[in-house]
Amino acid sequence: MKRDRCYPTRRFSNGMVIVLACTVLLVPSIGELRAADEDFNGLGMSLDNLPRLSTAKTRSISPENFTGEKGKGGMATEGTGARAARELGQGWKVSPSVRIEAGQTFVMADITGPGAIQHIWMTPTGNNRLNIFRIYWDGEKEPSVECPVGDFFACGMGQYTQVTSSAVCVNPGSGFNCYWLMPFRKGCKITMTNIDDKGMTLYYQVDYTLTHVPDDMAYFHAQFRRVNPLPDKQDYTIVDNIKGRGHYVGTYMIWGSNSPGWWGEGEIKFFMDGDQKFPTICGTGTEDYFCGSYGFVTPGTNDYQIFNTPYAGMPQVILSEKQPRFGLYRWHIMDPIRFEKDLRVTIQALGWQSEGRYLPLKDDLSSVAYWYQTEPHNPHPKLPEKKGLLYVAP
Repeated sequence: MKRDRCYPTRRFSNGMVIVLACTVLLVPSIGELRAADEDFNGLGMSLDNLPRLSTAKTRSISPENFTGEKGKGGMATEGTGARAARELGQGWKVSPSVRIEAGQTFVMADITGPGAIQHIWMTPTGNNRLNIFRIYWDGEKEPSVECPVGDFFACGMGQYTQVTSSAVCVNPGSGFNCYWLMPFRKGCKITMTNIDDKGMTLYYQVDYTLTHVPDDMAYFHAQFRRVNPLPDKQDYTIVDNIKGRGHYVGTYMIWGSNSPGWWGEGEIKFFMDGDQKFPTICGTGTEDYFCGSYGFVTPGTNDYQIFNTPYAGMPQVILSEKQPRFGLYRWHIMDPIRFEKDLRVTIQALGWQSEGRYLPLKDDLSSVAYWYQTEPHNPHPKLPEKKGLLYVAP
């Protein structure tokens, strides 16, 4: 609604006329204010927009409400907590978790959209390298997310370590959390496959919202890889064969050092939009890419320094004479790497030898690449066999 406010003119004896002021005030109507409220879809949450109202519908899936339906939580009469609740009955934590037997795939969530996942929490038992986590968007046959569950949550060496970052948190005693925003338009399916020889127990919760998804929101992807040992003088491929438009948002790596000494001189390279021999983005060293410097050591010592920050960290160091291992993450949340047609990401394994010369290394490298892109996506490479996923105790 427009409201004019004009001030009177003043006429002088010599004929001069001066208009003192004239303004046009734009005053929204109640209907316009209500429409503005309804336009907010409840996505992209921050402290800045937290007070805003939205018509988005909040839902959550867990073993206490497998479908996420309104008013259907806590109704179980059978489940893994039935014995503990036998004197209390329905409504008293009867179904807090699920059992997934050896070789079984369990559908954690099957959601009809549009909407977006805003948070996932879980605590799986068993060997996290043998619990395979997958997510499918909009009825696709090939998963957009496929990797061992521990690696997806930046805790992939089979031992608990605290991870404190903006995208992923791992909290005592084994609470896996991620806050990657994962939009979908038609639906979302999340599964867990147990490829171990014994059963496992899974506690989990998928928090999501049903709402309008803008056309310019892409789909979340994550891909796992491992090579051990890395062939001589060959770069390690974090991800390749990405086709479409999107942006790269994160890397998690486990660096197993198969040689004594320092291992982090290698450069990371981003080949995008037709790059062939030489990349558009070339880093200056492994510790530099993961936002550290000078070997990740505590100043004045030769000791590795564990660190967690919102966007980069080395939360886990396992030292041994046989194979020291280092868990590292780098989230490109404030600096996404955007591509229009294609993307390939590699990193070198490089140390030092005599006379100040670089030494190509044959290390044990595994990684998870995280990115958003338009669909369809190319299928992920086949995961390593069970033996190729496992670590030998250091």
